[in-house]
Amino acid sequence: MKTPFVTKEKLDEIIREIPTPFHIYDEKGIRENARLVRKAFSWNPGYREYFAVKAEPNPVILSILKEEGCGCDCSSLTELMMAKAIGCGGEMTMFSSNDTPDNEYVYADSMDAIINLDDITMIDSYANAVGKFPKKMCCRYNPGGVFKVSNGIMDTPGDAKYGMTTDQIFKAFRILKSNGVEEFGIHSFLVSNAVTNDYYPMLAKLLFQLAVELQNDTGCHITFINLSGGIGIPYKPGEPENDILEIGEGVRKAYEEVLVPAGMGDVAIYTEMGRFMTGPFGALVTTAIHEKHIMKSYIGVDACACNLMRPAMYGAYHHITVMGKETAPLTNIYDITGSLCENNDKFAIDRMLPKIDMGDILYIHDTGAHGFAMGYNYNGKLRSSEVLLREDGSFELIRRAETPEDYFATFSNLPVYSELMKELS
Repeated sequence: MKTPFVTKEKLDEIIREIPTPFHIYDEKGIRENARLVRKAFSWNPGYREYFAVKAEPNPVILSILKEEGCGCDCSSLTELMMAKAIGCGGEMTMFSSNDTPDNEYVYADSMDAIINLDDITMIDSYANAVGKFPKKMCCRYNPGGVFKVSNGIMDTPGDAKYGMTTDQIFKAFRILKSNGVEEFGIHSFLVSNAVTNDYYPMLAKLLFQLAVELQNDTGCHITFINLSGGIGIPYKPGEPENDILEIGEGVRKAYEEVLVPAGMGDVAIYTEMGRFMTGPFGALVTTAIHEKHIMKSYIGVDACACNLMRPAMYGAYHHITVMGKETAPLTNIYDITGSLCENNDKFAIDRMLPKIDMGDILYIHDTGAHGFAMGYNYNGKLRSSEVLLREDGSFELIRRAETPEDYFATFSNLPVYSELMKELS
């Protein structure tokens, strides 16, 4: 059983002012989780969490995390701009991008952000774009092969487009050092949504060993190691949860086993989690508006895959609570669908749920990361609003819903745009 962080009564109050569909976020849960993460790595004086902006790019959420000591991990120009707008400049911002346009490097340099180079060829790209190298830079590492943790979760870095090979990262460090870079970082991302306490410690040990070899071989001063993201959340009821305190302790043991004996006990540990930081503290709220019975029974809601594409794109599971019927028997098998002209526009397939009546409010769990952020405008659908449930029980609209005016505003044919605006008026 998954329990919503907001009551039906509070949702009814919100809906009277802000119509469904909308994403809602729990400020209290986000803050408490950020503090728990900081506690897990408090043994490392230089520790910092760089929240992955791509997971939930809303400046109000980013500001809450900034107040809790988090920086921003950015992967594009607009994410950099958002980080700058909330005061996350300098070393509070990590720029981890790939296939990076020159103008984005220029902007990141103007912010004094830490640059994380994805590929050895980007050394020349950065030099040509910016004209100089900063004193501190990072390189992204891809060990290739298959990365497997003890509970069977694995990924295949050899198939991923990210990072440098072992030979390349050694060469990159030498080139950067010869160009005046004085402080170095290592970054790697190997697994997505790992629900195991083993992943970070295993990755940490691999990167710590690489750091010792790099420093001994190249003479480069490594000042931080970024474990990136990958720490997951349980989307299904009853699935095990990650214990971030145990994860932090596992990384500490690897640190003392590998780095401390090598005289590298001053290396800072960075993370850049998105899903773990905010995923469970967001939900998509939608209303049942149609019921259809043919070969299967369908409940149509006023949200669609444009509001949450993970089920359509990945077949991802998101638990659904019918508000007000939390304890009702699960008597009906439904597909829960949106209205897109795509048959994969389904939030649930063959899901056992209570009988759903028109007007019922459905709470789709765990959309606080990669939920709203992955929205799009297929079929001319408009992106929904975002609401923050404050710690004191009040609520705040932190992003309004898109309007047809927003959708048409980018059209280059101005006479047509003018006619559309007449139609809307």
